[in-house]
This record gives sequence, C-alpha cells and structure tokens, in this order.
Amino acid sequence: MDESTHAYIGSTKAPRIILADANSFFASCETVFDPSLAGHPVVVLSNNDGCVVARSAEAKRLGIVNGTPWFKIREQATHDHVIARSSNYELYASLSHRMMHVMSGFLPGQEVYSIDECFMKSSANDDALMRICADMRSAVLNGVGIPVSIGIAPSKTLAKISNHWAKQHSDTKGITLWNHIDQHHGDEVLASVGIDDIWGVGRRLTRKLMGMGITNALQLRDSDPVMIRHRFSVTLERTVLELRGIPCIEDESDANGGARKTQILCSRMFSSPVTGFSTLAQALSVYAQQACHRLRRQQSLCSRVATFSSTSPYQQNYARISGVTVLDDPSDNPITIAKAACDALRPYVDPHAPYIRAGVLLMGLSEAAHYQTFDGFEAARDTHELGATIEEISKRFGSRRVGIGYGGFRGKGRNDADTGATWAMNRNMLSHRCTTRWDEMAVAYAH
Repeated sequence: MDESTHAYIGSTKAPRIILADANSFFASCETVFDPSLAGHPVVVLSNNDGCVVARSAEAKRLGIVNGTPWFKIREQATHDHVIARSSNYELYASLSHRMMHVMSGFLPGQEVYSIDECFMKSSANDDALMRICADMRSAVLNGVGIPVSIGIAPSKTLAKISNHWAKQHSDTKGITLWNHIDQHHGDEVLASVGIDDIWGVGRRLTRKLMGMGITNALQLRDSDPVMIRHRFSVTLERTVLELRGIPCIEDESDANGGARKTQILCSRMFSSPVTGFSTLAQALSVYAQQACHRLRRQQSLCSRVATFSSTSPYQQNYARISGVTVLDDPSDNPITIAKAACDALRPYVDPHAPYIRAGVLLMGLSEAAHYQTFDGFEAARDTHELGATIEEISKRFGSRRVGIGYGGFRGKGRNDADTGATWAMNRNMLSHRCTTRWDEMAVAYAH
C-alpha cells in the first residue's frame, strides 16, 4: 500500500471484507487485445470447444446459458452474430496475475480466491473505503483492461451478495456497501437471493433445504444455527452466521500459487476417442507429468496415484474405469508417478472401448521438508533431479518442450506447446496469446 493510500484511510472498529470480482472475466480478457469485440456478444468455450463456459453481458442478454453445448446453439449464435473463442488459458492466467498485482497495492490481506476474484480487508471508514475501491477499480481498468465489480460487507458471504448487487445495478458504478443495501432495501435483498445462489450451498444442500421450506438467503439467515449444524454441517452453520454479518469463514490458500493440501488433479477430455492401453498410457503419462509439476512446485510428496477414464455417457455401453496405485514410499519423481498412473489403469482397460476422457489424481500429500521416518524408509525422492531438469528446460525453451510421454508427439505451429497426438485438446477458435508468446504479441499501429 502506497503513502497516498495511507493518507486517506480513516478508521473504523470492525474490519470489512472486500470482494473484487472481474466482470465476465474470460470474455473481458478476449476484448483486451481485440477491442473490436467490445459491445458484441462473446462466448468462451470449454476444452475441445465443447460447451459455453463464459459469456459477455451482450451474450447473456441473448439468453445463452453457461454449460450449453456449442453445437446445439451454433446455428442460432451465428444468426445472432455471436463470436465464439476457444479457452485461452495462457492469456487468462497472465491477465489474472496482472490484475491481482494491481489490486494488492490498494488494500491489505489479499486472498486470491479464484482466477478472477480476490478478498481483501480494511478498517477504513465508509467514505475512505469507497474512494480506495473506486481508485482500485479505475487502476485495473486502465492498467489491465478488465472491468471489476466490488462488494464490501462485514462477512465474505455478504460481500459475495454485495458484489452481485454491484454487477446488476449500474447506478452503483461497480461498488456496493452492504450496509447501504441493508439500509435502503432491508430484508428484501436477502429474500431475492435463491438458496442455490448462496456461496457454498451446492445442489445437494439446495434440495434438502428446499425440502425444509428454506428457499432463499433470508430464510437461511433466520434459521436456528444449532439446528443447521446438527442436520447438515458446521460449514453450513457458518454460512448462517455469515448471513448475519458475523465473519467466520477462514482465509484459504492463494488460488494462483497456493498449495493443495489433499490432492492434485489433472483431467482432460480427448479431442477424439482413444482405444487401447498404449494410446491411453500416452495421455496418462502426460497428465501425470503435469500433476507432478504442481506437486514439485509446492514441494510436496504423494503416496497414492489414482487414474480414471470413461467412454461417452451418451453411448449405449457407457463404461468408467479407475484404479489406484499405492507407492512403496512417498515420491515426487515424475517417472515413478507416471508409471504408477499407467499401472493403476492397465488391468481395467477394454481394448475396444472408445475412451473420451482420462485423469490422474495424486493423493496422500505431505510436505517434503517435514517428511520423517526411520532410516532405510526414506521418501522416494527424485534424486537425479529429472523433474527439476524438465522444468528448467521448459523455462528456457518454452512449455513442455521435453517430458514423459512426448516422444514423437510434438505439436506443430500454434500447437507446438502441446502434444501432436490425435487425442490432444482442440482449440480451433483460439485467440492470440499476446502476453506469453513472442510470435503472437499484439501489434499497435500509429496513425
């Protein structure tokens, strides 16, 4: 926080939670380096250009719903001049880091919750806090090109609701204080929030709560928290208290760089069906390497490797297979983990089944620095530093230039950072990765 920020912070007793959330983040990122998209309906598609995962405000107004398969709406979308883009993960991650860095200079206690949102804390008074947030919002828009909405409340759950209010009401100019909403609209705001729209309440809980007659946030807030804890969980009890303005949800690890405490997953759908163990093993080896990279980055070990694969659920003979390999000793060795991933699934593969998805899950995680045992039973560490060597080559020459499962499958052209196998992910409508690749940098012309 700079000196100018310190100068206009007042003081208040209870710190408030600030939630800054990018508006239609993926679609907004696409507009940053292609201003011609501004004001047009834009949708971003999932892996292999399958389903809609993000929509611009204009696309939302056309009634396009997240999760809709693209092939079902392609004809109508073309008629409505909808612009589709493949998921540009490299661009989104890069702009997310820039956005979070800008915001970290305005308020303390930043907790990056996801790629497009973060929580912060402040004890500034209302007027000072509104000025700080306005400056922060302007800095992100001018410096990164991403519009951000901000909700300010005494708890994270209420900050989520306040943020949603800011997105829905243009007169807020993108910033909303919960106490202002409460003063002017009272309980009708919580009454308008469906139970399935409350942060942390999933589908399973929604069905059970609605069965009890609890259909909105107001009814959940006024429920007996002790009863909620006994019938559901401590987590849902905390949500009840959060709706009452009592902060009780702890901060989590940084989503952009925080350590996974229980498991690490790498899962993908194939661009075309895969048959036979040898081809499936290629994909599993690549996914195991990617999971192992995350494992090594957070300096952890894993003791169990699980793998799974499935055919299409729309086919008559749907099949899902899975297996687990328990390692003799916890390891971070990419060769050990890749072999374990393949061995776990080998006995269950139907040589004629067309598998469309596979994944590798690293479980039983522990911190490498604190793993202690008797002599002779040490962890199976990557003593030859193969993993470190692969990562160093990738840093110098680009992502995935070398690694397990890549021999003979190097992609070409724009896909040179991926395998060239038939099962590799399709991104046929991929925009330029302007911030991570020299050959795709944006070009500005002076007139």
